[in-house]
This record gives sequence, structure tokens and C-alpha cells, in this order.
Amino acid sequence: MIIYTEKELKETIHLNQQIIKVIEGGFTSLVTKKVQMPPIMRIDVPEFQGEVDIKSAYIPGYDQFAIKLSSGFFLNPERGLPSGNGMMILLSTETGIPDAIFLDNGYLTDVRTAAAGAISAKYFAKEEVKTAGVIGVGSQARFQMKALKQVRSIRKLLVYGRNENKANLFKQEMEKSLGVEVKVCSTAEEVVKNSEVVVTTTPAEKPIIQKEWLHPGLHITAMGSDAEYKQEIDSKVFSSVDRIFCDVRSQCVRLGELHHAVDQGVITDQTEVTELGQVISGKYQGRQSNEEITICDLTGTGVQDTAIALAAYQELQSKAVGKEIKN
Repeated sequence: MIIYTEKELKETIHLNQQIIKVIEGGFTSLVTKKVQMPPIMRIDVPEFQGEVDIKSAYIPGYDQFAIKLSSGFFLNPERGLPSGNGMMILLSTETGIPDAIFLDNGYLTDVRTAAAGAISAKYFAKEEVKTAGVIGVGSQARFQMKALKQVRSIRKLLVYGRNENKANLFKQEMEKSLGVEVKVCSTAEEVVKNSEVVVTTTPAEKPIIQKEWLHPGLHITAMGSDAEYKQEIDSKVFSSVDRIFCDVRSQCVRLGELHHAVDQGVITDQTEVTELGQVISGKYQGRQSNEEITICDLTGTGVQDTAIALAAYQELQSKAVGKEIKN
């Protein structure tokens, strides 16, 4: 078994077109193969605003699959620590013996989550996007905007965050790394009303985006809600959009924004909700006009973790890195 560090993974795996294609392949396999992907196991630690998720997926035809442990402790920034952390274990599909451990501290999760956001924009946003918006100013907000820049040539970025100092720091970093104008907005409403693509990246427990803010041509990627108690999108939004997309419907209905819309009767079994893999594989169409209002609910899937873990292992094997452990 080989142990790889966060430094080694960051030097090997980058948020680029290649990784976006890897994650696209993972979503496609959910439609074209008999993927084994169990429901997410989650442990809540409410006194510290913490949660730990365990995700996995076996994709037929591959020699290995990943089991990922991911934590989010949202008081950590007050301690000078990142809110997200975690690790992945890569197992042999033939023997179940661990081949590798990725001590990535959540890096691979950040990359594969951002790649899913890029895929959402690639298929559901307008071809020409001048202004993008992001709600939230944490690490995933940064990853999401870097990913969006891979698929759309945005010229301006609007951002809203509750902490003004962090929002201004986000502005400085993104202007430097993306080479676009960034404006810090005083409200989330300003972001949504003036953007063509909006990504929500918060652990909010009360809805932020309201249906009155929607406008023709808007696409929203909602990726912050991955637990029953989280909600970034008011449920009425789902009755006001033209198309609804998600990563995995059954999971989103249990944990994502769709969960609240189902509870309130906005979404029923008859409501058309299209999964990413169905669009990527060509079974269904993505955005059909520049006037459509679309939304994509992303909760994060085990198939993304296995896909990026397999890609990382393949790349790492060609380098003289990692620490081998023999029993």
C-alpha cells in the first residue's frame, strides 16, 4: 500500500479540462454501467457545526474503487483552520485490499466538486456568459469560479459573502488568478439579478435565492446543500424555472435542494428532473435556448470520488512519489 500526501496530490492533479472529462466520464457511467453506489453515510456533530460524510462507488470494468471520508466543520475558520478535510482509500476490486491512501485533506473533493460545477455550466448555461456570480467566499467558491472559467469566457464576476473582509480578499485573489473584474455586492439579490450564471457555495440552513430574482437566461448551480437541514434555494424557485437538473435524483431528493421542494409539494414524482449523466451521455438535451431559466442541484457523489481517485493513482504511479507501507 502506498500513502500519498496532499502536497504530492496538488503537484499531480489540477483543475483542468482533463479532470473535467474524468468527472464527466464518472457521471456517464451512472447511465451506461451498473454502478454500485450506496447512499451517503453521514455523522453530524452539531455542537461544533460539524459533519462527516462517507461516499463510495464501484464502477464495473475498473480494477479499483474509492471510499472517501469527508468532513466539514464550519467553526474551523474561526480557529484559523479550513472547514473542509478528509481522505480517500483506493481498494482493489478483486481482493478488497487497500492499494493506496490519499491524505489529501479534502483537496480531491474540492477539485471533483468544482469539476461538477463546470460540467453543470458547460451543458446548462448560455454559450456566451459575460457576467457570473457566486454566493459564498470560501475555498469552494474559489474552486468553482476557476472551474467555470474552464468552460465559459466570463468577463466579470459578482460575489456576495456575509463577511466583508473575506469578500474583499476573495475579490483580490480572483482578479489576480482569473484575470477578470470582480465586484463585491452588498446583497445576494444583486448577484443573482445581474448574473447569467450563479453558483451557491454556502452551508446555509435558510434559503438565500428567491424566485423574484430569476430572469430569462439565468442558470443556477446549487452545490452547498448536501444535508437535509441545509438550504440555499427557496423551494418556489423550482416552480419558476424551465428546466431542473441534478447529479443523482434519488440522492438530491433525500439531501439536496430538491429535498425541500419535494417536502413542500413543489416537485412531485411527475416533475421532470434530468440527471447530469443523462445529458452528458446524449440521452437528454441540456439548455435548449438562451431564454431558458435552469437550475442544477449538486450533492456530490461517490462516483466522482472513484473517478478522480483512479485518475490520481494512474498519474501518481508514473512518478517517484508516495510512501510504501508493507504489512
